Amino acid sequence: MLVLFGGSSGAVPPFDLIRLSTMGSLYVTRPTLKNYTATREELEQRAGDVLRWVADGTLKLRLEHTYPLADAAQAHRDLEARKTTGKVLLIP
Repeated sequence: MLVLFGGSSGAVPPFDLIRLSTMGSLYVTRPTLKNYTATREELEQRAGDVLRWVADGTLKLRLEHTYPLADAAQAHRDLEARKTTGKVLLIP
């Protein structure tokens, strides 16, 4: 199974699905939020689940870069230059 989330490093180069199929059945997808949430209520419920998991420690975030809000421009430059990994947090 191949799943593409995000694309911060740019477009995925073309590849030959026929060649990959020699290794068995394939499912290739580019999921989007609309495929997983049909209503506003469902979106709020799913977001609530994720935030609850973060709060109770079930879901661990890689929070490796924090910037004072005054340095938001630098945070953007670092993101654009691919100098960051994980989450980037701006502190008010």
